[in-house]
Amino acid sequence: MSQITRTRALPHRHIARFSLSHMFEIARQRRQLARLDDAALTDMGLTRHQAHREASRAFWDIDA
Repeated sequence: MSQITRTRALPHRHIARFSLSHMFEIARQRRQLARLDDAALTDMGLTRHQAHREASRAFWDIDA
C-alpha cells in the first residue's frame, strides 16, 4: 500500500458542506492573493512565502 501525502484538506464527509461554486470562489481569491505586491501583503500581515503557500493549495483544500 502506498503512503498518501497528508494535506490540510477537509475530511470527505465535510466537503459536502461546500458547494463547488464556493470552492471555485476560494480558488479565485487565492489567485488574487498570489498577484498582490509585497506592500499589500505586508499590510495584511503576510509574507510572500505565506501568500504563495496559500495560493498553491488545491481548490478543494478548504479550512473549516
